[in-house]
Amino acid sequence: MPVILAIESSCDETSVAICNNGKITANVIANQTIHENYGGVIPELASRVHQQNIVPVIQQALTDANVDKKELNAVAFTRGPGLLGSLLVGVSFAKSFALALDLPLVSVNHMHAHILAHFIDDPKPAFPFICLTVSGGHTQIVLVRDYFDMEIVGETLDDAAGEAFDKTAKILNLPYPGGPLVDKQAKLGNPLAFKFPEPQIKDLNYSFSGLKTAILYFIRKQEKENPDFISEHLNDICASVQHSIVHILLNKLKKAAKQYGIKEIAIAGGVSANSGLRAALQQTAVENGWNVYIPAFEYCTDNAAMIAIAGYQKYLNGDFVEQDVSPMSRMNF
Repeated sequence: MPVILAIESSCDETSVAICNNGKITANVIANQTIHENYGGVIPELASRVHQQNIVPVIQQALTDANVDKKELNAVAFTRGPGLLGSLLVGVSFAKSFALALDLPLVSVNHMHAHILAHFIDDPKPAFPFICLTVSGGHTQIVLVRDYFDMEIVGETLDDAAGEAFDKTAKILNLPYPGGPLVDKQAKLGNPLAFKFPEPQIKDLNYSFSGLKTAILYFIRKQEKENPDFISEHLNDICASVQHSIVHILLNKLKKAAKQYGIKEIAIAGGVSANSGLRAALQQTAVENGWNVYIPAFEYCTDNAAMIAIAGYQKYLNGDFVEQDVSPMSRMNF
């Protein structure tokens, strides 16, 4: 019955979780609000706040799980991808903590962990399944054959879907982080009020740079004619943009499901918390006879529970790393 402590520090959340024999018994997340002043994550500030947060967050996780550090069997950590300074804090602490307690180290790929978050709670997808992973930095369609047998069969060629949400929020003068605010306003608007172009990209790949530009030019044009256009049509703009992004995402997902003959479909990543995407996926599932798997909100954005469950599977396989392991800002899938 292995007890694993997991650390996630890839961006601006300092998170620590405890996994006890495959069950998450603690998942503590310390968010960083300092970046709101700058409209985005400042890497140097993020790494400094990680240094401040990591010890109290670990202590809180151990307390929540009612576990003494002497009862731990391994330390799992996010090796990458992510901000190098942020990763360095988590990796360095994990190595020191494991060395002091003579525990094995488990290295976890952040993107694998997002997908494996589906194995935290029931119901769990059956292999093989297709997972649409959508975040601020990634948009991928992944064929998942086993816990660590995954293949990217489609991905963005430029910007991620999360970037399209965040860029739209910035154009509309919404505060950071803007993606959730676009979602909130979209619930009050007409998704068919304005139409935006859908990129015509080959195979199962995506592109969102053109959509971002189209939204920017549309707003500029409308504001020339009516300076109050944004304030008068904010809900409809948000609803229309969200509708376009979700439509683009699900069109390729439907194509992938048909191409591989798979009806086990999952979504993961920060944008999987978007209510429009969740609702549209449920509707698409009904139309296509899919079994869909959507993680709980706390497991969508960056969190250590997903690192812990991935680390648990690696622990069972005896897949450990040595003390010379180093963080990687870019990491092969």
